[in-house]
Amino acid sequence: MTATRASWPSTLRALFTSSRPISWVNTAYPFGAAYLLATDVFGSVLGVVTFVIGVVYFLVPYNLAMYGINDVFDYESDLRNPRKGGVEGALLDKSVHRTTLWAVVITNVPFLVALVVLGGLSGNGPWSWLVLAVSVFAVIAYSAPGLRFKEKPFLDSLTSSTHFVSPAIYGLALAGPHWTGQLVAVCVAFFLWGVASHAFGAVQDVLADRAGGIGSVATVIGARATVRLAFVAYVVAGVVLLFSAFPGPVAAVVVVPYALNVLPWWNVTDAGAEAANAGWKRFLWINYLAGFLVTMALIAYAFVR
Repeated sequence: MTATRASWPSTLRALFTSSRPISWVNTAYPFGAAYLLATDVFGSVLGVVTFVIGVVYFLVPYNLAMYGINDVFDYESDLRNPRKGGVEGALLDKSVHRTTLWAVVITNVPFLVALVVLGGLSGNGPWSWLVLAVSVFAVIAYSAPGLRFKEKPFLDSLTSSTHFVSPAIYGLALAGPHWTGQLVAVCVAFFLWGVASHAFGAVQDVLADRAGGIGSVATVIGARATVRLAFVAYVVAGVVLLFSAFPGPVAAVVVVPYALNVLPWWNVTDAGAEAANAGWKRFLWINYLAGFLVTMALIAYAFVR
């Protein structure tokens, strides 16, 4: 159903909520930071234009695609999930489902075309196009019918991590840096962080997912094992960062609050898994603390480079 003129304000509010504003920075920041560090952004008009378009794309349209598609095709299961209907996930009325999918197309396609063109102009087209294609595919495949990677245990966490790591790798691919073992270590650590974060987020939904017939890493190995998997992944991410170049070792401390955040649920049972929602809410705010610490480390790096 197409929204009527009178319903446009509520439709826009629904789209805004569906894009998860609290998480916008989680995808725009990795792209912006990676691109800034890998190239002289302000040394050319092309660099500035690419930076601005990339940041804006990964700030809003990318998140609308990632979460909007999910909200549309998860509607039936979301009805049974008490977490939905706020900052942790929109509960989109069926009347705006079609509008949401059209909004995803309309807001994403122009940016993607522009980024493909800019990638070609930068001289790093093939690699940047490949990474961007993987990133967009992961966004669609997570929730879209026929793919539904979110219902494939373990692949769900790997795909979710790709959502957040791929913008950073795309920024690096656009800049065309020289890949070193230390740079790879940073990307691996970031990916492990993403896997751990998704896995822990799945714990609180064990009962709701099982009731809705949805598979996840947590429904397969149980809440307790999933919490422990998340803890180990966080710790390993920190250890990997110790083998990267400065400021990587300094940034390793960032994983500490994440690891500590999951510890209270070390022995959680499936029956009590919904209580882990308290840890997930803290996770959302820990992201901002982590972002601040990483920013300070990057500023220090810029002065000593």
